[in-house]
Amino acid sequence: MKVIADLHIHSKYARACSKDLNPENLGLWADKKGITVLGTGDFTHPQWRAELREALVESEPGLYKLKSGASMARFMLSAELASIYKQGDKVRRVHNLVYAPNFEAAEKFIALLEARKVNLKSDGRPIMGVQCEDLLKICKEADEAMELVPAHAWTPHFGVFGSLSGFDSLDECYGSMTKHIFAIETGLSSDPKMNWQIPALDNIALISNSDAHSLRKLGREANVFEIDEKVLSYAEIMQVIKGRKPTEFVETLEFFPEEGKYHLDGHADCNFSCLPEETKKLGGICPVCGKKLLRGVMHRVDDLSSSVDSKAGNAREYGFMPPRSVPFRSIIPLEEVIAETFGVGTASKKVLVQYEAMVAEIPEFELLLNTDQQTLARLSSKEIAESVMRVRNGQVHIAGGYDGVFGKIQIYSVQEREKMSLKPKQSALF
Repeated sequence: MKVIADLHIHSKYARACSKDLNPENLGLWADKKGITVLGTGDFTHPQWRAELREALVESEPGLYKLKSGASMARFMLSAELASIYKQGDKVRRVHNLVYAPNFEAAEKFIALLEARKVNLKSDGRPIMGVQCEDLLKICKEADEAMELVPAHAWTPHFGVFGSLSGFDSLDECYGSMTKHIFAIETGLSSDPKMNWQIPALDNIALISNSDAHSLRKLGREANVFEIDEKVLSYAEIMQVIKGRKPTEFVETLEFFPEEGKYHLDGHADCNFSCLPEETKKLGGICPVCGKKLLRGVMHRVDDLSSSVDSKAGNAREYGFMPPRSVPFRSIIPLEEVIAETFGVGTASKKVLVQYEAMVAEIPEFELLLNTDQQTLARLSSKEIAESVMRVRNGQVHIAGGYDGVFGKIQIYSVQEREKMSLKPKQSALF
């Protein structure tokens, strides 16, 4: 069976997240999207954990479903933890994803964190002074089946390879426990093709998840597996990721990385962005205000891919594909595609009505990835069908994001909109 998995989301107990993020709603929206397995997010938060225990029942080993039967989705216990500590001459800020095979393992893990005086009650994404190497040791002490994956690895502020407080290698961060790191999350501002430039990641699986803070953002990135329904389980999903067999780990579904809010270098206050080559010419200084530019993911990947300290030798050109690489497809969420076609914002009632009508017939991922143009037109309009096909074929216009500002991806140029008699674009995609 095809399994679409989004293994990094949040709950209503995480800071800056929607209050609608409860188990029932998550299940219903997973069905709309066509998501088979959804991370629970935030299992370290006591109130969220209590809600999960009340709402879920184990369906397969390490996977859970809603007791109410309101959704076909499966849930897997997940959480994002923020480690902030000093190592070497830097204050390190690294976010990690942790996965638990069951509630018993989660409770043991939580007890070990609380023994270290970690406050798990204040935020679904707790901040702690625990070093990443020690955090992984705690995972394995709680249960050998617990796993840790570096979250949004390239994000400047909170990624393991972030330009502001990250590391230059996994070994530097996870030390003696690096052998247990089998995957990294690429994040919205990078895609696998960028990560393939780093030889040290050749034996690391690249996974993609939404990091959703609201229901509508579920599945904006995801992983596609092929797993026999008879063996579907937490352990099998982890094994498929580790194995990276093309018959099992089929592909990842990605943001166009330019749309991510840390893709390019730039300075948001001055509405200025640029490519790494221009940043180097500028000496890293914003030409508008004279302050330091924030180096984005593209620049950071370039730094590490060409570093003389790289263990694997010569720098790789963009587009190089190492052996055993998992392929990917770039997508734009359906609501954004509809909004772009109509020339309105994604919160428009017109967009919401059209979206609900389409996913009532066919789940969003099936519409975006596989449904033929004639059927798309029947469910919506010939213009929306054309938009979906253009995105599917990578025919988009891109202005990269930078310094916390989401990039702008447009499906139609001004001239094309006029020729097709589409309404002028009023707001950028985000």
